[in-house]
Amino acid sequence: MPKKHKFNNSILREYDIRGIVGDTLTESDAEAIGRAFGSVIIRNGGQKVCLGYDGRLSSPMMEAAILKGLLSTGIDVVRIGLGPSPMLYYSVYELDADGGIMITGSHNPPHYNGFKMMIGKGGCYGEQIQEIGRMSAEGDLEEGAGKESKIAIFDRYIDRMLQDVDFEALKKADLTVGWDAGNGASGDVIASLTKRLPGKHVLLNEKIDGTFPSHHPDPTVPKNLVELQEAVADQNMDMGVAFDGDGDRIGAIDCGGEIIWGDQLLAILAKDVLEDLPGSKIIADIKCSQVLFDHIKRLGGEPVMWKTGHSLIKSKMVELNAPLAGEMSGHIFFKHKYYGFDDAVYVALRLLNTVARSGDGLEGLRKSLPSVVNTPEIRIECEEGRPFVIVDEVLARLRKAGADVNDLDGARVLTDDGWWLIRASNTQNVIVARCEGKDKEALARVYEQLSAQLRLSGVEPPKLP
Repeated sequence: MPKKHKFNNSILREYDIRGIVGDTLTESDAEAIGRAFGSVIIRNGGQKVCLGYDGRLSSPMMEAAILKGLLSTGIDVVRIGLGPSPMLYYSVYELDADGGIMITGSHNPPHYNGFKMMIGKGGCYGEQIQEIGRMSAEGDLEEGAGKESKIAIFDRYIDRMLQDVDFEALKKADLTVGWDAGNGASGDVIASLTKRLPGKHVLLNEKIDGTFPSHHPDPTVPKNLVELQEAVADQNMDMGVAFDGDGDRIGAIDCGGEIIWGDQLLAILAKDVLEDLPGSKIIADIKCSQVLFDHIKRLGGEPVMWKTGHSLIKSKMVELNAPLAGEMSGHIFFKHKYYGFDDAVYVALRLLNTVARSGDGLEGLRKSLPSVVNTPEIRIECEEGRPFVIVDEVLARLRKAGADVNDLDGARVLTDDGWWLIRASNTQNVIVARCEGKDKEALARVYEQLSAQLRLSGVEPPKLP
């Protein structure tokens, strides 16, 4: 009879399984996840799963535990070793596997770890993750004796990304580019890749180190880009790119050290795609600037606003057959010439192509977008369960007042001055807010509308950033 195992509820997240190693997430949890996930794959008619891990100190231990669980169900496991999450996703496509598990804590602090999963070629999220918890708790599991093998996929992955590099444009542009791997799992990939690219490439923090000694590996937080900004300035580089801990999110800066946010990157990258595939749908999450949606329309594309969450965006891409999608958080997805998953190093290569062809540099491309003033993501901590209640309260008041509100994912309100958004995070007990205005005065008025709604629900907003 298979073992029953109950997880700490906090680790079963919306888009992945994640917890504190030795506390909310243990080796026995990892083995139990392997048993439940393997059972799901077998019941879906599958037999082969790819398994990879990031550079965290606990990842080899977690790999051994999850491998044991998977094999116990009769699943055959292909171990691809250390690398970024996109290398695992690539292996599932390249080896035509029936699913995959990536052991990664993503951009969380060093004492966290977790698992991102694929069922078939799609994601595993929401109810599917809750089902893994239920199956484990009830002992509703398959039993068997699977086989393990190791496949060196690294070089094939590098070769595949290089297929879409415009070598001629890069040779002509002769760019100097800074690459900050943040000591994350994409370090070896970047080191190997840049040796084969035209131009000059300066690597920062490319050594994989699960203690993240240089800075936290989250390129959407400005303080984590300071080292790259200083290097770009000191060495007179054309641009810089940065990556999160498992290589699925990108950050970028131009030659003047200005941050290019996720929605701006998507706007810049959309041009090449829409020239190749006119009229295509391009998806962006609800936190993105109105500038992006208007820009896609101007380029002849069809902008689609969708819910935040990389798994939700990927599913919507499949549904709409969209060639490109992205989030404010730096997850960007290319189906155009690629597979449709979020691969930050591949996105960096496509960005280099665009910059090289433009002749204007990344700074010129940024400045070509209409100028607006907006806030970064504002995260306001709340009591457990309260964020969703607050959003419902705000929506009820706005509907009663006849406001121009989009309730796709929270409340996004359009005004004459710009727009504001509040939504409940699916992964933490926080309200996420963002505002945009035509100028500073307009932004202040927009933020005051948002603030008034939060106060009516008993939340004191922070000062306008």
